[in-house]
Amino acid sequence: MSVSKTKQFRYDNAYMRMAFEWAKLSHCKRKQVGALIVKNRMIISDGYNGTPTGFENECEDDNHFTKWYVLHAEANAILKVASSSQSCEGATLYITLSPCRECSKLIYQSGIKRLVYSKKYKDESGLKFLKKSGIEIVQLT
Repeated sequence: MSVSKTKQFRYDNAYMRMAFEWAKLSHCKRKQVGALIVKNRMIISDGYNGTPTGFENECEDDNHFTKWYVLHAEANAILKVASSSQSCEGATLYITLSPCRECSKLIYQSGIKRLVYSKKYKDESGLKFLKKSGIEIVQLT
């Protein structure tokens, strides 16, 4: 492994650890997911799965199903950037769980060029879409 790849691997692991810490802020019981968007070695956004601002924090209904309006961690992070003066163009997204197909469209459209994730989501169509779109994808286990 070259020096630059070793250094990148160390940064990737550090940012992923931070994404896992961020996931702990989620009020969701079934799954807690965290995300960080990094550009030029600077964290420009963060997110975790949960309900929209101003809603109750419970993510699951009485039957233990996730409420339809719960936002995914990566969507929350991308939306934070959209409401700021920052841009995701060329950034890396660190996420604890690979994206669903709906969020993969947001990732691509936002200009993110690299995705680093830890665990694979049951539906891999989001990953397949991003690979087809030319996004660099790295899984850290």
